Amino acid sequence: MPLMLFAQNDSLLFPFQDSYDPLEQEDRKLFGPPPSSVETEVDYDPETGNYNYQQSMGKLNYRPPSYMSFDEYSEYEKKKSMGDYWKQIQDEAADEDEAKDGGGSSSAFRPAINVEGEGFDRIFGGNTISINPNGSAELTFGVNSSKTENPAIPVNQRRITTFDFRQNIQLNVIGNIGEKLKIQTNYNTQATFDFENQMKLEYTGYEDEIIQKIELGNVSLPLQSSLITGSQALFGVKTELKFGRLTITSVYTQQKSERREVSTEGGAQEVEFEVGADDYEGYRHYFLGHFFRDVYEKALATPPIINSSVNITRVEVWVTNTNFSTENTRNIIAFQDLGESRRVYNPDFAGRSTNNKPASNGQNKVYNKIYKNTEIRAFTQASRVLEGSGYNLQSRFDYQKVELARKLEQGRDYTYNSQLGYISMVQEIQPNQVLSVAFEYTYNGETYRVGEFSNDNTGSDALILKMLKSSELNTSFPMWDLMMKNVYSLGAYQLSSQGFELGIWYLDKGKGIDINYLPIPYVGLNDRPLLQVMGLDR
Repeated sequence: MPLMLFAQNDSLLFPFQDSYDPLEQEDRKLFGPPPSSVETEVDYDPETGNYNYQQSMGKLNYRPPSYMSFDEYSEYEKKKSMGDYWKQIQDEAADEDEAKDGGGSSSAFRPAINVEGEGFDRIFGGNTISINPNGSAELTFGVNSSKTENPAIPVNQRRITTFDFRQNIQLNVIGNIGEKLKIQTNYNTQATFDFENQMKLEYTGYEDEIIQKIELGNVSLPLQSSLITGSQALFGVKTELKFGRLTITSVYTQQKSERREVSTEGGAQEVEFEVGADDYEGYRHYFLGHFFRDVYEKALATPPIINSSVNITRVEVWVTNTNFSTENTRNIIAFQDLGESRRVYNPDFAGRSTNNKPASNGQNKVYNKIYKNTEIRAFTQASRVLEGSGYNLQSRFDYQKVELARKLEQGRDYTYNSQLGYISMVQEIQPNQVLSVAFEYTYNGETYRVGEFSNDNTGSDALILKMLKSSELNTSFPMWDLMMKNVYSLGAYQLSSQGFELGIWYLDKGKGIDINYLPIPYVGLNDRPLLQVMGLDR
């Protein structure tokens, strides 16, 4: 067999640098162990007190001879012994796995740990701790950058760069401490439901012990009864105790599942559901002004007839342009107190009367003070002027300006009730969005207007609008009451009046049951069903 020699070449992209030091050779595992034909010899030289280190292949030197001092040789033997020990444990674990799998392939490195001690053995039924992990982890990094060359969009908004980061983890861990304690974990970031990710710690006692089983995590309580059914998706603690012939099973858990029954009759579904009083549709339904909110109950006093002299003839709705639309956009400045006569937030804009007057631009001083101010309508100077000494307004409180707001389309984005004076959005208004309107209506034969319409102001000046919602969430604002909190979604479509039942129930904490009346001995409410008290029986 010819001998092949390789010279070191520093010009290579990854130059190979061999080492003659035995300690460095043990640390460098990139190129694998030496061939099996290489023999390693270590001889002690009593004259120098050093250890001669030599690797040979037959009669040829595999590497030039070297030597080690006593301390270096001790470190060399320590590393070599430790490496041989861990390799032995790995081989034994692989042999055990191969025996359990019937001679199949062995799993990853997972050495068992032995804990010596009589107390540990008595509690856990053994001295061995083994943890067997199995799974995968995937990390994805990326950057998405898009640019739109549209002169109608501000320059700083034409390029949008987002950082894309995704991680997928599938992990299954089985751990055993002795024969009694077992740990099971199953976690998957791509699981469809949360209950698919389970974690369970189970302690199983011997047959003659009082503690038969203790479970922590995802537990189940099956019951062999048709009257009371058990649950299979519980999270908490479950214990099983045994006292002679008496067995006690206790569960303290949180149910993480929902059971629903649907019956079908005549091609239609019958579903029973419950809606809480605080489950109203928020940020979707808004009164156009406090005038309409104050006359709302009076207009619906005799349903199904609506007693209202209001007839809204025209509405324009504007929101913050979060989807960067380029059609039907304008700069707007929305004011909270515009058109209000009674519920005015800023005392400097006090109206003509404290009574509830029809909403209009002239009901207070807002519109008249800003109508002819060209600096405000220039939009870029609006904040400086409105927050200056002449007005002393606060952004997001008294007013809010929106650059290139988007005009919504009636029927597709919203609907409005012409007699009751409220709008209903198709999609929920987000916390960072501003909702503002301009509308025109007739009341008792007179015409009123609030705000400005886009065709009335066709130039580059900003539109003056009525603000129904700002980006500042504050329940003390008068416009907080403009959001309707009496509209609920049943989560169903094509409802039939035949067979439809509606009930209002009150949880009596004293009795612990639901009742259909208020347990108040006065005011005459305890003898009337809540359905009549709320007027929903009409």
